[in-house]
Amino acid sequence: MLKLLLDFPDQCRYAYAIAYEAKITFAKRNFKNIIFSGLGGSAIGADLVKSYLYFESRVPIAVAREYELPAYMDDSTLAFISSYSGNTEETLSAYSQAKAKGTHIIVFSSGGKLKEYASRDNITFIEMPKGLPPRAALGYSSLVPLCILARMGLIGNIDACVNETIKTLEDLRDKSLKNTIGVQDNIAKYFAQKLYNKLAFIYSSSVHFDAVATRFRGQLNENSKALALTHVFPEMNHNEIVGWENPKKLFSSFVVIMLRDKFMHPRVAMRMDITKEMIQKNGVSVFEIWSRGRDLLSRMFSLIYIGDFISFYLAILYGIDPTPVDKVNYLKRKLGQA
Repeated sequence: MLKLLLDFPDQCRYAYAIAYEAKITFAKRNFKNIIFSGLGGSAIGADLVKSYLYFESRVPIAVAREYELPAYMDDSTLAFISSYSGNTEETLSAYSQAKAKGTHIIVFSSGGKLKEYASRDNITFIEMPKGLPPRAALGYSSLVPLCILARMGLIGNIDACVNETIKTLEDLRDKSLKNTIGVQDNIAKYFAQKLYNKLAFIYSSSVHFDAVATRFRGQLNENSKALALTHVFPEMNHNEIVGWENPKKLFSSFVVIMLRDKFMHPRVAMRMDITKEMIQKNGVSVFEIWSRGRDLLSRMFSLIYIGDFISFYLAILYGIDPTPVDKVNYLKRKLGQA
C-alpha cells in the first residue's frame, strides 16, 4: 500500500495517457445526461468527476451505486460503467440494463466479465492495469473519464489542470507525506496520531469537496479498518450541529477533521469557523486540513492524497495491514453461495 501511495502521481500521469489513446466506438456527442455506474473504489472516481464539474458541466451527471439504473436513461445518455475487477455483480447488472436501454456505453475495468461483455457487444472498453486494490486505482477511475469528457467536447481542455495536479501531488509527497519524513514535518503522520483510538467526524463544503470527504471516510474504513462519519456544509448546520449535545460521555472519544479550501464560498467558510467554535466548547478537538495547489483539481486531489496517507499511517498505529479487506471478501463469498 505504501508503494501504491508513493506512486500515485505517476498513476495519474499514466491514466491521462491511457484516456488519450482510448478509441471511442460511437460518434454521438450531444448527450442529455451522463451516468456513472460503480461501487466502492470504482465509484469514488465518478463522485470526484461530478464534484469537479459542478459549475462546468451543462449536462446533468449522476452516480448510481445500485443494481438498477434510473428510468430516464435512453439513447441520449452517456453511461460510464466502472468496475476495477470487472466482476462486481451490481455493475454487471447495470451494464445489462444500460445496454437494454440503448445508452452509449463506455466500460473501464482491468478485465473480468465486463471486458468479455464489452468485446462481445462491440462496446468502448478502456483497460486499467491489473493488480491493484480498487481504491488504489483512483487515478484511473477519475482522470480517465474526465479526460474522455474533454476529448468529446463535453467539458473544456484540462491538460494544464492535470499537469498542475501531478506536480502538486509530487511536491506534497516529497515534502510532507512520504514515510521517510518524521512526525514533526509529516502532516499525515501528525493527523494519524490525532485520529488514533478516536471516532472521526469529517466535514467539508458540499460544493466540490463532498466527494473528497467521502473518499477520506472510505480510506479510513478500508485502510485503517476504522469507523468514520462525514457531513457537508451548509447542510450540516441545519441538522447535525444540533446533535452536538449528546451523548456527552462519548465526546472524549470523538475528533473532528474539517477539510478547508481558501476558495470555498465565504458564507460556508464562516459557517465552518462558527461551527468549529461551537464543537470545541464541548471539549472535542477540531483540526483543519487545508487544500494545496492553484487549480481546483489539484486542490481536490491534494486533500485526497493527504487523507490517503493519514489512513495508511493510522493502520500502522493500529498494527494492521492496510491492504486486505477481509470483510468485503467474506461478504462476496457469502453472496456467491446464495
